[in-house]
Amino acid sequence: MGAAKWRLMNATQERASKRPVVFITGANGFIGRALGAYFSDKGFAVRGVDRGADPARFVVAGDIVDPSPWQAQLEGCAVVVHTAAVVSNAVPAVQQWQINVLGTRRVIEAAARAKVGRVVHLSSVRAYGDLGFPDTVEESWPLRPDGHAYVDTKVASEAVAFQAHAAGEVAVTIVRPGDVYGPGSRPWTIIPVEWTKNGRFILPAGGKGVFSPVYIDDLVEGIFLAATHPDAAGHAFNLPGPEPVTCAEFFGHYARMLGMAPQHTVPTAVAIGLATVVGTADRVRGRASELNAAIVLYLTRTGGYSRVKAERVLGWVPRISLDVGMSRTEAWLRAEGHLTRT
Repeated sequence: MGAAKWRLMNATQERASKRPVVFITGANGFIGRALGAYFSDKGFAVRGVDRGADPARFVVAGDIVDPSPWQAQLEGCAVVVHTAAVVSNAVPAVQQWQINVLGTRRVIEAAARAKVGRVVHLSSVRAYGDLGFPDTVEESWPLRPDGHAYVDTKVASEAVAFQAHAAGEVAVTIVRPGDVYGPGSRPWTIIPVEWTKNGRFILPAGGKGVFSPVYIDDLVEGIFLAATHPDAAGHAFNLPGPEPVTCAEFFGHYARMLGMAPQHTVPTAVAIGLATVVGTADRVRGRASELNAAIVLYLTRTGGYSRVKAERVLGWVPRISLDVGMSRTEAWLRAEGHLTRT
């Protein structure tokens, strides 16, 4: 079926059913796919854009920096959920700015042209900076660029989004997810398992750094509420999990699944040195690598994030404990062959 034909069929079905329509950027990603399924279960028609098309899920191919090829897909949409972003410490700063900041502005402009009711922008708790914020930090705490491209572009993208809201271009809500894990999570499930298997995962700060895990199912419920609650426009919401834990406790679950001893812990300075040396060697060999000082410092945080505002305004309470979430994650990892040691 040609792209024009399935778009026409989708639009006809939406008009006939009078279902509200959500448009998701990054629709083929870990969070984007989970969001699409959740919105569909809630009675929404779902469209999206990603680098590759998926006609069966009404996802068109496109670039968020240039919305013109997919602008028409926003017609009649009630909400845009903007998940597309570089989520990495290894991508050059110029590229991260192009996608995370300019791309956010272009998505907002496209939504405003289509008179979309609301844009939900996915930021990150890293917008507070990796260090120097108080425990149970609230949304009113100032955001803090720290020289790391991912952090700095998340801070800048929030400024872009709230500027558009303040100017009356389109209503905007920002969500700041915690450390999202679960089936399909690359940063906090797949990569840690691979690093643990090959003995490259060493925890800084004696493993005592604070981690704020949120299971994917809890997160998408929070994003849905942020997209649909009448009082959410113009606000930012932290969406962490039930409780923060130590890095040793969180990542120790993966070592247990693999039947291995817990990850080694070393002083932070030693971890930074090792990550810098190994990461640089990987890049010299032409391999992409997330090993650098930024990821080490992220694992030395000393505080978590408040969810009081999300509970009060949205009625959102994460329900999936770490033990339950890890049990579900383990079942997926085994089914996908990620726990096989070679």
